Amino acid sequence: MKLYNTLNRQKEEFKSIKEGEVYFYSCGPTVYDYCHLGHARSFSTFDMMVRYLRYKGYKVTYVRNITDIDDKIIERANEQGITCDELTADFIKAYQDDMLDLGLLNPDHQPQATKTIPEIIGMIEKLIENGMAYEAGGDVFYSVRKFEGYGKLSGKDIEDLESGARVDVMDVKQDPLDFALWKSAKPGEPSWESPWGKGRPGWHIECSAMSSKYLGENFDIHGGGRDLIFPHHENEIAQSEGCNHKPFANYWVHNGFVNIDSEKMSKSLNNFLKIRDILKVYPTEAVRLFLFSAHYRSGIDYTQENLQNSSLGMERYYQTIERLESLVQKSQDGDDLSEQVQTWKNNFEAFMDDDFNTSKVIGQMFEAVKVLNKLMDENKLSSHSAQKFIDFAKSVHIVLGFFGSSSQEYLSEFKSKKLNHLNMNEDDIQKLIEERLEARANKDFAKSDQIRDDLAAKGIILKDHPDKTTTWTVG
Repeated sequence: MKLYNTLNRQKEEFKSIKEGEVYFYSCGPTVYDYCHLGHARSFSTFDMMVRYLRYKGYKVTYVRNITDIDDKIIERANEQGITCDELTADFIKAYQDDMLDLGLLNPDHQPQATKTIPEIIGMIEKLIENGMAYEAGGDVFYSVRKFEGYGKLSGKDIEDLESGARVDVMDVKQDPLDFALWKSAKPGEPSWESPWGKGRPGWHIECSAMSSKYLGENFDIHGGGRDLIFPHHENEIAQSEGCNHKPFANYWVHNGFVNIDSEKMSKSLNNFLKIRDILKVYPTEAVRLFLFSAHYRSGIDYTQENLQNSSLGMERYYQTIERLESLVQKSQDGDDLSEQVQTWKNNFEAFMDDDFNTSKVIGQMFEAVKVLNKLMDENKLSSHSAQKFIDFAKSVHIVLGFFGSSSQEYLSEFKSKKLNHLNMNEDDIQKLIEERLEARANKDFAKSDQIRDDLAAKGIILKDHPDKTTTWTVG
């Protein structure tokens, strides 16, 4: 199994520190607003990796943190006239609901920065003791130049960073490159007691303390969005290795952005789509298909058309599963695809072993659908082979979170969300069908065609039958 290690800028054979076990940390949200589709991609990516590692037989300890004290949190709470605790409590609940609705597994640990203050203070004390940090007027800063490996993750040169650094004449830092580990208390901000007076932690030290608390000083995999490579992850390495004198994380994995109009989706650009709003319109599996349709390290472009295509693709897939499920009930003889299904399974594992290449897995699943539909159209597929593929699809589902539901389960959700988006229900459609049948009976074909065309424009496709009944599907 190989994965791309940002630290060494190449794919590497994965070898865990402890045989049969993996210790995995990924950066979670800063909870001052609702999570968006960019968060969905990042959190789903590392959820997928954890799922596959477990599929491979590893015992995985997975930690995804929650940043619940930060400049943005303080600013938002002040804007709303509430406490930081009140703000973060609401958004932690919203975030957890979104993760559940998106089909993510719960991490083994979800530490919060505000509940890790003793560990944060202990780590800062050790950095001061090691000569890697210093106190200045109630603040504590990390001495970047004292860490010889600074820049090894991001590839940035410390001299280039120095030339671009802004120097404030009122700055108490010894060097403009130094960053805050502890910030002295300011009026109206939450604070905690510390050896340097009341204050709060800097952002970077929070993750170093939370990861080491649950995974140890050296662990296997650290994940996050590509935008976190510098300065956040670079600073995590400097802090952790400057404190413990050992490698921090052995493998660093970073997902690409979700882009809108060629710009990264983000709250700061105000171009983000909330997960909860997307899931009101599209089934969970369709959203996950979209998120995994490109390799996790690549950027992915959001358009309404792309997400709609993912939704329709999943519908076609589950229409095939519906046919397979029906075939299983018939005990029909036909071609035995046991070897072909085994090949698909082998390919699935080979694709995933090659740096979690979900896009190739998805391509293969839709190619398989073409093969299966052709055989069913020719009445050549055996019930045994149909069941074999269904079982294989369920194993893919364990890893990706889609492809393995029952057809009824998916198609029902697809129909329900489509109608909800249209502000319609099944009774509304049935009423229009009856009006159309009455118009046809009265030879008012213009009205009949208008009702059909209006529904078709909304994605409701009518199908007339010889006995004068009409059925409908959602397209």
